[in-house]
Order: sequence, then structure tokens, then C-alpha cells
Amino acid sequence: MTHVLHRQIRHAYPAATLGRGMTIRDAAGKEYIDASGGAAVSCLGHSDPDVLAALHAQIDRLDYAHTGFFTTAAAEELADEMIRHAPAGIGHVYFTSGGSEGVEAALKLARQYFVERGEPQRRHFVARLQSYHGNTLGALSVGGNLWRRRPFEPILLGNVHHVSPCYEYRGRRSDETPETYGERLAQELADKIDALGGDKVIAFIAETVVGATLGAVLPVPGYFRRVREICDRHGILLILDEVMCGIGRTGTLHACEQEGVAPDLMVVAKGLGGGYAPIGAVMVNERIVQALADGSGAFQHGHTYMGHPLACAAALAVQRVIRRDDLLANVRRQGDHLARRLNERFGNHPFVGDVRGRGLFQAIELVADRGTKEPFDPALKLHARVKQAAMERGLMVYPMGGTVDGARGDHVLLAPPFIVDPAAIDTIVERLSEAVDAAIAAAGK
Repeated sequence: MTHVLHRQIRHAYPAATLGRGMTIRDAAGKEYIDASGGAAVSCLGHSDPDVLAALHAQIDRLDYAHTGFFTTAAAEELADEMIRHAPAGIGHVYFTSGGSEGVEAALKLARQYFVERGEPQRRHFVARLQSYHGNTLGALSVGGNLWRRRPFEPILLGNVHHVSPCYEYRGRRSDETPETYGERLAQELADKIDALGGDKVIAFIAETVVGATLGAVLPVPGYFRRVREICDRHGILLILDEVMCGIGRTGTLHACEQEGVAPDLMVVAKGLGGGYAPIGAVMVNERIVQALADGSGAFQHGHTYMGHPLACAAALAVQRVIRRDDLLANVRRQGDHLARRLNERFGNHPFVGDVRGRGLFQAIELVADRGTKEPFDPALKLHARVKQAAMERGLMVYPMGGTVDGARGDHVLLAPPFIVDPAAIDTIVERLSEAVDAAIAAAGK
């Protein structure tokens, strides 16, 4: 019996023993195509030689140095690299060990910024329903997925307020264009801020492209520009969560580039280190840093492993490989191929209501009825059936339930490594098609 407390206590997990390129091999010798990058993490695939060499070189020089005593070349060089390609106004980087830590840091930094500015009355955060920002308590509080929140509601923050997600497939009315739908959502945000008091709100936080809880849901045109205008009108910070959708996943280094906005704080993680070491980061507008520098002179926050030299060295190598090999161009090229193949196979599927996404961040939403968009009965746990059927066929995908409202709905997210080629995409779609059909048949449909 295992002594590891696994995510699913009664599930017998295969043991991963070897990763090479786009595949993982288990202890029985079975190979799986990693079509989800784990959880949109493995952007370079597994065992990239340049990243492994960087890790070896770093550990030969220095394994660990606490950031209360030292900085390191690895951290400084990674920060320099990130700022060279950052959205407008971003001037500093705060390193963490992952996305949830990054969101926690962003929330605290946003609050401290206003305290340092003499605006301590600002205490509210506004976020969106069906969002996911992490599993630590602050991140879970701003998250809007009811299933994840429900057991922990008594210990979550009480100063978080949620507005509707930008979820065109289910949210846009028949009499609306995408633009007018986005305007209606922006007005809902404006109304919420007015109700709370514009001078009492700290920040609005949102995923630029929604990942785990909705499955590669894109914002409608103009939505984030209106959100930026509303935040600016009230002096509210805009926090973008690009933990899953950022660092090249949608075809540009930062997903917000395609929306024409720059955030005040942006959290990145998964594709930053590519899974080679645990790392995340908060990218910070220079005026926020200046406010702290002119005030207390410190950010009142920290973790033991922040800025870990091995993690920073790995992330720096990952970012250099992405740029050297022009992998963002491949993300766009193969993303187009993936979208085409998904639409060919699932565009008219009787149990697929929507095919969506951008770059190598795409998903299908499963429905019991295409006409009414009625989801499958949650008791069927169709998403779990798809995952199991895919694993049986040597394919790793990222299905999730509760798509519609935290309880009902199923989708399957794909996020293959940036090194993927057309032949691999064809195989991924073929195996996914078989897995979806097998799962639906096993559910009695």
C-alpha cells in the first residue's frame, strides 16, 4: 500500500519512469503522448538537453541560497530576460514556487501598494465566476469555481466579489454580437465596482484565457480593453492570471498581447519553467515597486524557496530555447493545425457543443444535446471517463467537470508541448476521438 496521499485516494496510479520529448513511459513500459503538458506545464516536452545541461551546471555551482541573504546570477538573469519581453510598464519580477503562490503574492502586493499610498480603505477584490486562480486560501477565495470553494467557504476571504465570466458559448444572447456581449459584461463589472465604492476596491483579477475550469475560453474582442478602462477610471489594479495560458501557450509570449492591454500585475508559472523545476513569478508594474520603495522599502511577504537557483536556471534555459528555436511560431502554426483537426473531427459530433481555444491551448465541451447545450448528468462523471479511456489508449489529456456552473458540464483541454508536429497532432486527435466515443458509450449514451 502506498504511503503517498494521492489526489484520488482509491485510485491506483501508474508509476512514471521516463520522459522523452512528447512521451512519458510508465513502469510497465507503456508510453503515453503528453497532449496536455501535464497541466499545460511541459512546454518543451521532457528531457530537453539544454535545460538538463543548465540544471547540471547550476547544481555544480550552487544548490541553494536564501533570498534573505543573497541574490543569485540565475535569478538576476531570468528577471532580466523576462523584463526584456514584458508588457508595457512591467519593471520587476517576484519569484515564487508556482502559480498559487504567485496569486497569493499578487493579492498581498496589491493590498500593500494601496496601504503604502495612504489608501488603506481599499479592501475588496473583484473576480469572475468559474475562474481558477489556485488552491491556497487567498487564491481559492478569488477563484470562482463553486465545487472547489464549497468545502472551504468558512475559511475563505470575505472581501471577494464575483461577476460573470466571459463565456461566449453559454453567455452570449442571440440578439448580441460578441462586442455587445463584452460590453454588457464590462458594464456588470462597472456596476459591481460602483456598488462597492470605486475607492474601496483593490483589484480586478481574471485569467486572460480561462484554463482549467472552463477549458480554453477566449475573451470576446474588446472585453479586456473595456476592463482596463474601468479599472483605470477608479485607480483599481488589473491582475491578469496567465499561469496556464501565458508564456507562449496561445502563440504570443503573453496572452494579453493579443487583447491589446497591459496589466498592473501578472502571474505566470507553468510554461515558465516547463516542469523542470517548480517556479512561478509575479510581474510587477514599476509604479507599484516605486510606491513600496518610497514607503516601507520592503514587500511584507516571502517564502523559503522563492528565487531558488535551480528553478531560475531551469526557467532561464527554457525561455532561451523557446526564443532560439522560434517555438512561438510553431505554437501558432501547429495551433492552427490542431484547431482544424479538432473541428474536422468534433465540429459536427452529436455530443460536442463547442470547439475553442488559441494556439496550443484548445478544448472541446461535451454536451448531451447540441441544440439545447444541455450538459451530461454530473453523476456520469464523463470527464473522468474520458481521461481513463484516453490513458488506456496512451494519451494524456486534461478533462474537467463542472464546466457550466461548478457542478454540471464537462470539457477536455489540450495543451501539447510547443515542439509538437502535425503527425503528433493527428495522432492526438484520433486517440481523443476514440476516447470520447468510448467514454460516452460506457456512460450509456
